[in-house]
Amino acid sequence: MAAKIRKGDKVIVLSGRDKGRTGEVFEVRPDADVALVRGINMIKRHQKQTQTQEGGIISKEAPIHLSNIAIVGKDGKPTRVGFKVLADGKKVRIAKSSGAEIDG
Repeated sequence: MAAKIRKGDKVIVLSGRDKGRTGEVFEVRPDADVALVRGINMIKRHQKQTQTQEGGIISKEAPIHLSNIAIVGKDGKPTRVGFKVLADGKKVRIAKSSGAEIDG
């Protein structure tokens, strides 16, 4: 099945500690149904020092389940994603709320 949320999409968080915040998806893991969103669901990890990396407490993004995020539509509100096949046979994503094509 085609992916409804892809890398580079602007999404809004629907539930959890970061509810209402928006960010850009920079990694999707379809096998686990999770995505990493820049600046959302931040956690702190204790990092051991290596030859290439400095040690200490680092902040990084934790995965967030795909059911807890939604694509932001043209009006700035969350929208569901549907699919439409164009006349030339190309399959594109559309916003269910407005019917507009989603870039990407």
